[in-house]
Amino acid sequence: MPRLLVTPLSSLAEALEIHAPSHLVSLLSPEHMIATPLGYHIEAHLKLGMNDVADPVAGPAPPDLHHVEQLLAFARDWDARAPLMIHCWAGISRSMASAFIILCDRLGPDREIEIARAMRQRAPHAAPNRLLVAHADTAMGRGGRMSAALNAMGPPVAVEEGIPTAFPLEGL
Repeated sequence: MPRLLVTPLSSLAEALEIHAPSHLVSLLSPEHMIATPLGYHIEAHLKLGMNDVADPVAGPAPPDLHHVEQLLAFARDWDARAPLMIHCWAGISRSMASAFIILCDRLGPDREIEIARAMRQRAPHAAPNRLLVAHADTAMGRGGRMSAALNAMGPPVAVEEGIPTAFPLEGL
């Protein structure tokens, strides 16, 4: 079944072994970026160096429109025959935002709230990075619907680290 998998960095090695994804997205601060895991081709590993900030002036290397463009291009090239794995440091913010963006792109417009609510059901800890989603909203021409859908999710359960979570591309 085609699916996205989100995991924190601490669970990445085990998740790669269990799920054997064909593609990997790493969203870490530039100074903490990991090398491409053994057995993966460099072109199947997207490395997006950014800090987890929701305000572009809150710190160095915030998420920007170029990150979203790279993420969308990479995900659109993924054939979905094997899972796509997405990770950040904690599996809560940048990786969940990226999964939300890819799901919105794959499932089409006007499903943003449905996708956000399904994400909340599967991942009570999800707190998608709002700046990354705002850039995607603009890039995808969603007129604010993606950002508004995050409000429809309700508040996350506070945790220090998320757990590996699967999001199917069918039957969300």
